[in-house]
Amino acid sequence: MNRLFHVPLSPYSRKVRLVLAEKKIEVELVEERYWEQDPDFLRRNPAGKVPVLKYGSHTLSDSMAICEYIEEVHPTPPLMPTDALGRYEVRRLVAWFDDKFQHEVTSKLLYERVNKKVMGLGYPDSTNIKAGAKAVKYHLDYMAWLLEQRRWLAGDAMTLADFAAAAHLSCLDYISDVDWNRSETVKDWYAKIKSRPAFRSILADQISGFMPPPHYADLDF
Repeated sequence: MNRLFHVPLSPYSRKVRLVLAEKKIEVELVEERYWEQDPDFLRRNPAGKVPVLKYGSHTLSDSMAICEYIEEVHPTPPLMPTDALGRYEVRRLVAWFDDKFQHEVTSKLLYERVNKKVMGLGYPDSTNIKAGAKAVKYHLDYMAWLLEQRRWLAGDAMTLADFAAAAHLSCLDYISDVDWNRSETVKDWYAKIKSRPAFRSILADQISGFMPPPHYADLDF
């Protein structure tokens, strides 16, 4: 059995989970408290980060590297375009969400509201929360601008870029930090993507001490 060492509210873990589920690859989910620096986990990934995928005889780390590997060995259904420019745009947007969005939004909201408590690192920093709440509006507006020109974030087909964005937004939606009324275009996009069978296990996540809002698992919001 393939195993994914993950954290339920890690957008990087969720991105990999979405790719595996979309391609109908069965995997056992193993929750990993990576911040405890367990020696067994560090042997799997010396970087000490999730996700880590045990795939057959291979141990794979880094979410983007895992996703591209899975795409190469399981090309159907495709999550990367066939043309070089299209693949560039997907990688650009994945980096946008995994780097810029993570730094400006996810790390300011999810880390402060959830991770600090789970890891025993103290109380939320209100300055960071205010900065994250302000920044997420800019990112939602950018997504709306993209989606006004395209059916999906990177083009006319759903790609890994959509999963990267949805992974971050789903984590924030779990803690009610997304204003879905800001853009009907983005809201419609998210409704489409969270209605996919690949999203089911993510919508079923329950984190001890944190309850999601009623709309979190509602496919019609």
